[in-house]
Amino acid sequence: MQDRARTVRARYAEVEASAYGRSWTTEEIMLGFLGDVGDLAKLVQGKAGVRPREDLDEALAHELADCLWSVLTLADAYDVDLAGAFTSTMDELDAVLAED
Repeated sequence: MQDRARTVRARYAEVEASAYGRSWTTEEIMLGFLGDVGDLAKLVQGKAGVRPREDLDEALAHELADCLWSVLTLADAYDVDLAGAFTSTMDELDAVLAED
């Protein structure tokens, strides 16, 4: 997934450079992610019956994938080993839960 996200980000950077004279900064990518999270929140409301729509399941899957892409892209930008960080974080959470 990381390689695919990196490839798509590189293609977006080319489009951005052509359209705006530069590619997006990490801050702008983060702002885009925030917008995607807002869209995801509306779709979660839809699943709860508050914001119904015809293509809810497809839209939810799409928005979750958009959010994942943003996380992968930000991790890549900051040289975070996301797989390693995920594993260690889950290990920490498992340890905390084992104490309860």
